[in-house]
Amino acid sequence: MTIEQIYTGCLAQGAYYIQSNGEAAIIDPLREVSPYIKRAVKDKAKIKYVFETHFHADFVSGHVTLAKETGATIVYGPKADPTFDAHIAKDGEEFKLGELTIKVLHTPGHTMESTTYLLKDSKGKDLAIFSGDTLFLGDVGRPDLAQKAAHLTQEELAGMLFDSLRSKIMPLADDVIVYPAHGAGSACGKNMMKETVDTLGNQKKVNYALRADMSKEEFIREVTEGLLPPPAYFPLNVKMNKEGYEDIGDVLKRGTRAFTPDEFERMANETEAVVLDVRTQQDFVQGHIPRSIFIGLNGDFAPWVGALIADVNQTLLLVTPEGQEEEAVTRLSRVGFDHTLGYLKGGFENWKKAGKEIDTVVSEPASELKIQLSGGSAPVFDVRKESEYQSEHLVGSENTPLSNINEYLGTFPSETPFYVHCAGGYRSVIAASILKSRGIHNLIDIGGGFAAMKEAGLELSDYVCPSTL
Repeated sequence: MTIEQIYTGCLAQGAYYIQSNGEAAIIDPLREVSPYIKRAVKDKAKIKYVFETHFHADFVSGHVTLAKETGATIVYGPKADPTFDAHIAKDGEEFKLGELTIKVLHTPGHTMESTTYLLKDSKGKDLAIFSGDTLFLGDVGRPDLAQKAAHLTQEELAGMLFDSLRSKIMPLADDVIVYPAHGAGSACGKNMMKETVDTLGNQKKVNYALRADMSKEEFIREVTEGLLPPPAYFPLNVKMNKEGYEDIGDVLKRGTRAFTPDEFERMANETEAVVLDVRTQQDFVQGHIPRSIFIGLNGDFAPWVGALIADVNQTLLLVTPEGQEEEAVTRLSRVGFDHTLGYLKGGFENWKKAGKEIDTVVSEPASELKIQLSGGSAPVFDVRKESEYQSEHLVGSENTPLSNINEYLGTFPSETPFYVHCAGGYRSVIAASILKSRGIHNLIDIGGGFAAMKEAGLELSDYVCPSTL
């Protein structure tokens, strides 16, 4: 028997490979399926099933491609309604996989079709649950994403989630292993632990949503409290997961076409493509194509693309580090951005050699900001999340979170120089690129972000809850 978690850090997503006696199953696969196929070949196993815990909102699953290439059966839980061939399982239905058994536990609440898969050994002992977005480590799935599809309120869905956890999951033995679909950093929950595997017994002790003495009313209030608006691309990913999508091979072939600087410039001028620069923030600051948007591969690349570009049908032209063109297209496809037209051959250095126009971002160390503030005031904008800002921030700074940066365009000075910062520099350069693409060039990025500001000894303020005043 083999159980392998295949974790993708930039999406905080866990897919699972299970194998017994030459039969394999994949749970919640990513878009690119070759790693699963190669793993099965290594074990001389046939992929028999592709189990989906629900219609994912934050990434495009590889279920359709995997079934097409291996002949595996796609399995969803009750209430699922895909437009492609799939087995819609009944609550309690069991599937044989070698000497193992996988039992369907319908656990609605995150979505109506949300299902947990219970793995049993050859003697019928419960081994593990693959809980999807029903149960995370330290949290549970947010109940606000399926409201429109289910025609229910988030409170009604939260009530269903409470019942699902109490009737299907919490009665299981404490030694059952919990394998969730996501970990810390995912937008599908709000309080996830950094660990990616745990026992159910420990979760009963540490997960606020599994308190034994918790009433349904308390659960609904605590689970719905503090939910941020979901990223705009989420419903578009759900649609792709329900209706199917273009083969990943075709997406890669189109997206990895190389364009000379002249061809690239012509494509950018003649189409409505966004020029997306995925190099490091340091490289982008030093020089970039005017009006290009920076979202670097070295950070939470795909989620930020989804949150800020939002429309998965948007055409893209890429500026990449040499040799990382396919990686960029692949990671874009994971969140449904399949319309990359190609990339700049030879990268930004080739653009400069061709004598093309370039732009830069003014960046200064935190020590320079400290000098400016000692001589008076200077507008400072903090693009971290509201929770980060409330925890600690520069005295006099204003919070304009990156995820909603377009809503704050009228807040930034039109002529006076102003500063932007985040925690370490990645998000502030994304913000700077968006502002510059909107014609706002009088900005200064604080190199090293909030960490550098603390080290430089700038005056900081802790958040004080208004109720304590």
